[in-house]
Amino acid sequence: MEKTISRQIAEFALSLRYEDLPEKVVNEVKRYLYDSVGCAYGGYHTRDVNILRDIYTGMGGSAEATLIGFGDKMPAVNATLVNSLMVRALDFNDIYWKEDPSHPSDLIPAALAVGEMVDVSMKDVIVAIVLAYEFEQRLCLFAVPGVRERKWHHATLTQFVSPIVAGKLLGLTEDQMVMAIGINGCHNHTIGCPTAGKLTMMKNTVDPMAVQTGVFAALMAQNGYSGTEAVFEGKEGFMDVFGPEWDKEKLVGGLGESYKILECSMKAFPTEALTHTHLSATLNVVRKNNISYDQIDEVTITTIARACDILFDPHKYRPESRETADHSLPYCIAAALVDHQITTNSFSDEKLRDERIWAVIDKIKGEASEEFEKMFPAKQPSKVVVRTTDGREYSEYLEYPKGDPREPMTMDDLTAKFNSLSDALLSADRQTEIREMIFACESMQIRDLMQKLVV
Repeated sequence: MEKTISRQIAEFALSLRYEDLPEKVVNEVKRYLYDSVGCAYGGYHTRDVNILRDIYTGMGGSAEATLIGFGDKMPAVNATLVNSLMVRALDFNDIYWKEDPSHPSDLIPAALAVGEMVDVSMKDVIVAIVLAYEFEQRLCLFAVPGVRERKWHHATLTQFVSPIVAGKLLGLTEDQMVMAIGINGCHNHTIGCPTAGKLTMMKNTVDPMAVQTGVFAALMAQNGYSGTEAVFEGKEGFMDVFGPEWDKEKLVGGLGESYKILECSMKAFPTEALTHTHLSATLNVVRKNNISYDQIDEVTITTIARACDILFDPHKYRPESRETADHSLPYCIAAALVDHQITTNSFSDEKLRDERIWAVIDKIKGEASEEFEKMFPAKQPSKVVVRTTDGREYSEYLEYPKGDPREPMTMDDLTAKFNSLSDALLSADRQTEIREMIFACESMQIRDLMQKLVV
């Protein structure tokens, strides 16, 4: 009898060792850890992060794991949620998009919190992070079409991966790992509304919640709790409930032959991933031709159909919150036309009241292209046409954004991003110290690294 999918995953996860990892993979883990810590510093002041922090500090509990920046210590399950939301809060962390989208770095805080709780080395944490990226990205290839196309959120995928990350560091047995996957896979199926229409704080929170419960599921399994082994392929399991089609080979085939983290992308803009090529193209047009917002007559964005559905939703023309604005292509393009840049400040309360943005936003139109749809996800094409009030037209065509593996963020790019996100919290010397520490972290214990991240 063929082993269940969960058991095949558990076997690989438990057998993987630091010594198995190519140097390039280890370095890529450090790059994503550095990027994610920077994103967490950027999320430090956000209201949603501080609401959760206040709740958990009020609850108290065992001092098992540290909150990035803040330094508070709390149960690892709780620290996982707060730290994951910190990474996610500005929608500036990484992105992988194939049949489904996902942000694998949402899972890094599970490795940090559980690793600190059981006092492991950073080598062990690095292995857990590799597993996070491996299975999160493989799940993005598993459903054909993806679960996002079936109106479910990609936190539905994350629920299967977080217990793997936590279970690896807890030292679960194979049977316990299988149970942990089954426990968490029974109850975290997330509907698509957090990223549809008018968005709320839940847009950035559903993934961290699926990460948090994975840590709890692993602890349950460690203590003898049972879960559904055939949670993927069994009767009324994931594949049965969500319907055809599935590519099992892409989920469990060729494990260890290469590593998916090398195929992930970083974000050059703190916005929804499908906006990035369009923003790059628009900024190229207005910067090269020195076009100011008040010269704009019309801007036409040609994109894939699913991007039109997500990014040109009627709610997106009048966003009232940061969460809706950074998922609104009209707003992002309007801000780029006004400021010739997109930063975290583009979504501040002050910027949401900028009359120049509202003067230009209704001049931005979206067009869906079947040709572009066929190119996705291998390419993320964008055609931007800017027509000015004097009748001239300027256009730009791009197939993928900065941060894609085909045009990766350089160390200078990463450092500039990290520093811009942490300037309000860290001195220049501390910024340099943290960068150097992360890129030499294999010689450290996780508890020492977490202490050094405290502001």
